[in-house]
Amino acid sequence: MADQAEFEQHRRHLHAVAYRITGSVVDADDAVQDAWLRWNALADGTADNPRAYLTTTVSRLCYDQLTSARARRERYVGPWLPEPLLAAPAADGPEERATLDESVSTAMLTVLESLTPAERVAFVLHDVFGVPFPEIAEALDKSPASVRQSASQARKHVRDAKPRRSVARAEHRRAVETFLAAVTGGGGIDDLLSVLDPQVVWRSDGGGIVSAARRPIVGAAKVAAFAQGIARFFDPSTMRLIPYEVNGAPGLVMDARPIGYGGVLSFTVGEDGLITGIDLVVNPEKLGHLDFDVL
Repeated sequence: MADQAEFEQHRRHLHAVAYRITGSVVDADDAVQDAWLRWNALADGTADNPRAYLTTTVSRLCYDQLTSARARRERYVGPWLPEPLLAAPAADGPEERATLDESVSTAMLTVLESLTPAERVAFVLHDVFGVPFPEIAEALDKSPASVRQSASQARKHVRDAKPRRSVARAEHRRAVETFLAAVTGGGGIDDLLSVLDPQVVWRSDGGGIVSAARRPIVGAAKVAAFAQGIARFFDPSTMRLIPYEVNGAPGLVMDARPIGYGGVLSFTVGEDGLITGIDLVVNPEKLGHLDFDVL
């Protein structure tokens, strides 16, 4: 039986790989658990490089998940957004990370969704985690040359499609705080417009389960009007908007359980400090891993 302590040393890394490949917290959890079962069945000393072995194993499991899920995602109702990954807000101070984690952002994961499964795995493993092509080829059961080509194609697509965003955490936080104050403080439309890029895009993911806009809302005036529509229903007794780290950047958690739903808002902020994208996940199937009682 393989060493459990050895596996635990790599668990966070494996979950980070699995989440970026699948865009799903639940699927990442499942992949890591399946990798553990396979690891546990190994005889001691079978894997010369445990980290490489486990990364290859979890990547193959995620690749299989992506392949089987592709048809379901093509039939998805409305925009598809990743399951939000939450962390407690980072404290202000000299120790706070100055930059955002681009590889786990909602914008990046949404771009990755447009890749083929092989391209996505190759890009995540090589460009994000620095895994050599021969190891990726083993995970995908392809030649190193084929994997290199997949990574190159993915890289070009990501470069062309990824929205430009600020990498300054403090600047990103200021934009989110301005948005929050405008929505909860009864601010006028001018307050909202002051923080929105003219071509800002709002996407809502309800998955056809709860009411949500099924097409992206484009343009500052339309997005501000939509946000004001939500603001009209804001009542601290029935809805909380809580600052939280969402996919590696400042965002908001919407707790409106007294009226029947919850949600998570993530933001893309451009180099000029204006919000270029707002992504709202309200599909309850994508929020089941969250415990709103402890937020």
